[in-house]
Amino acid sequence: MSVSLLDYGAGNVRSIINAIQKLGYELKIVQTAQDLAQAEKLVFPGVGAFGACMEKLEEKKFLSPLKAYLSSGKPFFGICIGMQTLFEGSEESPGVPGLGIIPGIIKKFDNSTVSVPHMGWNGIKPIKSSEILSPKFYDKFFYFVHSYAAEYKPESVQASWAMASTDYGTQSFLSIVQRDKIFATQFHPEKSGSIGLDLLKAFLECPSDSYAATLIDPPIVKKTFLSKRIIACLDVRSNDDGDLVVTKGDQYDVREKVDNAEKGKVRNLGKPVELAQRYFEEGADEITFLNITSFRNCPLKDLPVLDLLKETSKKVFVPLTIGGGIRDMVDKDGRRYSALEVASEYFRSGADKVSIGGDAVAAVQEYFHNNSQPLGTSSIEQIARVYGSQAVVISVDAKRIYVSSPKDTTHHLIKHQQLGPNNEEYCWYQCTVQGGRGSSDIDVKQLTTACCVLGAGEILLNCIDHDGTNGGYDLDLIEDVKSYIKVPVIASSGAGKVEHFGALFDRCGNVESALAAGIFHRKEVSVRDVKDYLKDKVVVRD
Repeated sequence: MSVSLLDYGAGNVRSIINAIQKLGYELKIVQTAQDLAQAEKLVFPGVGAFGACMEKLEEKKFLSPLKAYLSSGKPFFGICIGMQTLFEGSEESPGVPGLGIIPGIIKKFDNSTVSVPHMGWNGIKPIKSSEILSPKFYDKFFYFVHSYAAEYKPESVQASWAMASTDYGTQSFLSIVQRDKIFATQFHPEKSGSIGLDLLKAFLECPSDSYAATLIDPPIVKKTFLSKRIIACLDVRSNDDGDLVVTKGDQYDVREKVDNAEKGKVRNLGKPVELAQRYFEEGADEITFLNITSFRNCPLKDLPVLDLLKETSKKVFVPLTIGGGIRDMVDKDGRRYSALEVASEYFRSGADKVSIGGDAVAAVQEYFHNNSQPLGTSSIEQIARVYGSQAVVISVDAKRIYVSSPKDTTHHLIKHQQLGPNNEEYCWYQCTVQGGRGSSDIDVKQLTTACCVLGAGEILLNCIDHDGTNGGYDLDLIEDVKSYIKVPVIASSGAGKVEHFGALFDRCGNVESALAAGIFHRKEVSVRDVKDYLKDKVVVRD
């Protein structure tokens, strides 16, 4: 039986294409209503905002044939937004009707006690078993990234669709639904490593007469938890010979230090695709690529980086983030590109999230200049409007500025455990740009809070003072940011040994993720070493 994929034009579908092809199936991309009608087994991956998805389906004249397909009794696998569209509507897009197959409205998570989006690896609590959802999946972690979900209540009208639920804080939501041959997950199997591929395979290989589901008795009541993410970061750039390499800076200086030389060669720590695959096999929960010279060039002309994403997504089945050059720009030929066009090209090449650095500082400066009112034109707003806030990461390059007295500045201050050069107790964190080469008068609290208003869904928190030191994370900074930010935070800069990860999660228990680079590249510590050290201290994915 052939497999068809419904691509309505938004988000990273390259990963699901690669996953299905890796499982040995030929894939047909649905391009017309007729293609949809002729499909035998349909996969519908959805990424981004509910309203944008429904509008695209309407624009491409897919709505009616999709409803007809769902009524035909043929196999269907919906993923993330592809699951949410089965409901009557969503709070994300009031007034926009869904497909109406499942009763109920998708609702936003309450962020009073948890970070939103719900982002990372969580478990499932199976309610029914089937040929697809067999016991081998019961205690596994899958990758979720969403701000809205279908609330699960056993007495609710949509409970008859429930195959599995997942807990997030005090909230429980539907993570898998099924009725007859309609099967859908809130998580991304194509981004859930080998176990996700196994689930996808179970659906694709399910015999036509084996879709029946059976209630699990006694029910599984063990609560699920979001695991801490360990992220491998690869700073990529061309070396002096023009080859794309992974490098690592010492407080952002990526060149070797050579005596009596104006500058050394770019530090070369390996080939990007090979390293990314190694970290995936070691158990990395995400891979982040930072194109650290992209501010000099137009990313859409940077074919090696786009090829890097395409090749990596064939071998790495966890989320990929790409940073660098996400902004409105004009190339050398005079053609204008919007930030949305730049991000879209990255998504089409295999990225799941984009990281915005310098342009976020510019956006916040405009935001404050406009009396703290969004203009709707920033790169953050453009991308979040189409792809959802979960696709937008703000990369903060922070640098300590010590002051003699709290009266000396209006910036948000931290009483830091590490004293300044003149024994100052207080400092504020300046947001730098262009890899620390440029400065701004924006502090970290101003940047992060404003970016969340504009639509950002995650903060990557770097500290120049700790970068390359191997002395541990800046816990004072991380703890402070988590005290006022309601989106997930990735701690970065300074990890030198496994104990530093433990110290981070011990003191900053509400931080979601830890990122490291050099210690992984140089094989001083492996991703597996970190997880083995943490597994008795916090929830981590095996």
